[in-house]
Amino acid sequence: MAQIHPTSIVDPRAELADSVYVGPFCTIGPEVKIGDGCWFQSHIVVTGKTTIGSNNKFYAFAAVGIEPQDKKYKGEDTRLVIGDNNVIREHCTLSVGTVQDKGLTEVGSNNLLMANVHIAHDCRVGNNTIIANNVGLAGHVVVCDDAIIGGQSGIHQFVRIGRGAMLSGGSMMRQDVLPFCNYQGYPGAPFGVNIEGMKRHGYSRDAIHTAREVYKLIFRSNLNVSEASEAIKTLCAEITDPQSVMVADTMREFMETSPRGLAR
Repeated sequence: MAQIHPTSIVDPRAELADSVYVGPFCTIGPEVKIGDGCWFQSHIVVTGKTTIGSNNKFYAFAAVGIEPQDKKYKGEDTRLVIGDNNVIREHCTLSVGTVQDKGLTEVGSNNLLMANVHIAHDCRVGNNTIIANNVGLAGHVVVCDDAIIGGQSGIHQFVRIGRGAMLSGGSMMRQDVLPFCNYQGYPGAPFGVNIEGMKRHGYSRDAIHTAREVYKLIFRSNLNVSEASEAIKTLCAEITDPQSVMVADTMREFMETSPRGLAR
């Protein structure tokens, strides 16, 4: 049976795994499902149609599954789904989705959300990301695997943060962020490849070199999107290393499918 502090209120219809710990002064609503090993420190609200996986840690004053901060929301049946092994620190807010999108906000696994992070409606956060203090993701933002967003940053609605990208603190992103690249500024602009991040995630020297070559083709060669795409395909035809080809294709496909365009 879940361990629930006597000062907490857990609706009898909520589904809590036996190994869940709920600390003092928490409130858990009727449509909430919580998996094994989850830990709620204190003063946490979990509401809405929220499904939480295993081994997640929630710190004080987090608000999870709350209604979207969107005037169009009229109480529709929308959801929040959180994966496994996430750390969600103090005062984080995570909203359910809206019917204007897929009705779903998603957070993957193995993420660190530092204090005061806001995950707005219909966002999709991948796996192994770090979102630092006081970051706000506006509605419909996509954060791909392994991305890092520095503190005090703001992300405009519908922006995509590419795989393995890194944003410096205080950045304001209005357009998409290319995978494996560093960005900074207000508005944010690229300043090279995230070499240290790629090393930490096991990319070879050849793959890092390829990322740098693709970066130059996209941002330093005065090519439009179609021209840069063809140049990257030509580059890939000369590469034999599978990881390097994957890196180049990931960057190219992200560029080609960017509805907002890349931040430059």
